[in-house]
Amino acid sequence: MVLPTPPETRQDVPTSPALLPTAAPAPEKAPGVLGWLDFFLSEPLRHAPPEELVRHRVLIGVTWFMLMLASLYLVSTLFAPYSPLPGFAGALYVVTLVAARRASTFVVPAVILLATLAAGFLGGVLVNKANMEGGVHPMNLLLPAFSVYLLGPRRSLLFTLFLAVVMDGLHPLYLTTHIDLSAESFSLPRFWVRHFMSAISFMGIWGLSALHTTARDAAHHSLERALKQLRGSERQLSSIVESTDDLVALLDPEGRMLVANQSLKQFYRRLLGKEAEPGQWLFSESGLERVPRWKERLVLMRQGQRLRYEETYSLGDTRIVLDVTLHPILTEDGQAAGVTLICRDITSRKQAEARLGEMHRTLVEVSRQTGMAEVATGVLHNVGNTLNSVNISTTLVTDRLRRSRVTGLAKATALLREHAPELAAFLTQHPQGQQLPPYLIAVSDQLVEERNAMLEEMQSLGQSVEHIKSIVSMQQKHARAAGAVEQVAVPQLIDEALRLHAVSFEQLGIRIECDYTEVPPIFVDRHKLLQILINLLSNARHALVDSEQRNKCLSIRVRQAPEGERLLLDVTDNGLGIAAENLARLFTQGFTTKKSGHGFGLHISALAAAEMKGRLTCTSPGPGQGATFSLELPVKGEGA
Repeated sequence: MVLPTPPETRQDVPTSPALLPTAAPAPEKAPGVLGWLDFFLSEPLRHAPPEELVRHRVLIGVTWFMLMLASLYLVSTLFAPYSPLPGFAGALYVVTLVAARRASTFVVPAVILLATLAAGFLGGVLVNKANMEGGVHPMNLLLPAFSVYLLGPRRSLLFTLFLAVVMDGLHPLYLTTHIDLSAESFSLPRFWVRHFMSAISFMGIWGLSALHTTARDAAHHSLERALKQLRGSERQLSSIVESTDDLVALLDPEGRMLVANQSLKQFYRRLLGKEAEPGQWLFSESGLERVPRWKERLVLMRQGQRLRYEETYSLGDTRIVLDVTLHPILTEDGQAAGVTLICRDITSRKQAEARLGEMHRTLVEVSRQTGMAEVATGVLHNVGNTLNSVNISTTLVTDRLRRSRVTGLAKATALLREHAPELAAFLTQHPQGQQLPPYLIAVSDQLVEERNAMLEEMQSLGQSVEHIKSIVSMQQKHARAAGAVEQVAVPQLIDEALRLHAVSFEQLGIRIECDYTEVPPIFVDRHKLLQILINLLSNARHALVDSEQRNKCLSIRVRQAPEGERLLLDVTDNGLGIAAENLARLFTQGFTTKKSGHGFGLHISALAAAEMKGRLTCTSPGPGQGATFSLELPVKGEGA
């Protein structure tokens, strides 16, 4: 299915991580500055989740930044009259780095860093006693926000309260008790209001940071749950796709393979003897004559159309038939983002269909032969009955001829020839001559009677021969090749089928009732319809013969459906009837309730009715209550 990639096809196709099997990635050393920051983290902190690792790196970066500021401050005290005490906070920053390198939890280095920052800021404010506004300096607001970022809302609350009490409570109280506040520009109420608002700002900044952190964590947890569910769904989907024998692959809009299941990879390996690689154009080795068709299909895929078709491939001497389904994956704006390819091996099904088709053709031929045999049986039966009448008539004629007075007439004629010279004297004087005229009169009357009787027998014999001739002629008319659709008058065809069974029905004492409403001729295969009729009549005859019903009756009704598009034919008998559990299996091949039956006739009749766009059904009140077989046929068939 895949050839070497065409020149215009790029190999550097990005694959979607969500579609490929996911595994825990091995930890790798971060490049550049990030790797340098990770060096100061302990092993547990370095392998923390990504969002926690960012926080750890920020702590190391801030610590180094403050360490450099402290170092620069110490250097600046050599050239300016500043107190060197704040510069010695750098030692605590070094402690923070050491704690981060050795700690198993992030809380310890974070607390050390925040304590160092708070101590440095407080020290700077307290040392400079002339600074009356240190508690309301905007830089104070960075500490609550940073503490929430490092420690989280709960732990940072204590740190923020401590800062607010010290910077905006204890510090202004210290100033108002130890410094001269008699200056005219100084307003004590305004001083306390500013520090009170600064404390409120401290808590406000903590609240906003805590709200942001809580919302971010909630969103992150929701995202984690969604990703977890997505990974679970991916594993389930992967399990389903891998457990199927179908060939499944995901393609990009250009037909390059992104991911495939093991069944497709194995088929690819069997077909071409090499592995299927992601990024390959999957259809280039389908055969040069197939490549243009695949390109046309991919164009239709990009237009959002779904395709399904069959393709045949050769594996050595084996032909494999695949049922191929291509389904586009559309984005929100309706653009094709990819194509799902599903191929099902239907070789066995195709072989079974071929065998089934051959069996069906054989079955149709056997059914035709069975129908012909059924017709021939009916013909032979009726011809045999008629030949019995012919035999009786010929026997009667032979007996009459054997007992005829023609012999006596010959003797009388011989006497007349012998006494011809003295015929008058012989007839008047001779005793034999005197008896001859009355004898001739009697013989003449007897011969007339014999002639009339033999004429009557010969007329009966002629009718029997004519009946045989009509039966043979009808058989010849129906014996032509099946499959020819022609216009058929159904009542007339039923009468012809009844004539084939007329003698047997009469001898068995079966009364025939026909109810034909005016129906139009229909276009059907005459042979198939006659086959169905003969089979139904034969089954009805058997059901009536085997029943104990005295008044045996077979009724045939023909009518047109109310909508006028279907012709309905009912064959009803009052014979054995059919049990309810047998009705569902009645038209199944091989099912029969007759001792000498083969379970073939009704099955073939149902098939023939379906081939004529009709339907054959059966209803029965129960055993001993007869049955009705109903045949529905379209009024306008194919030939119309």
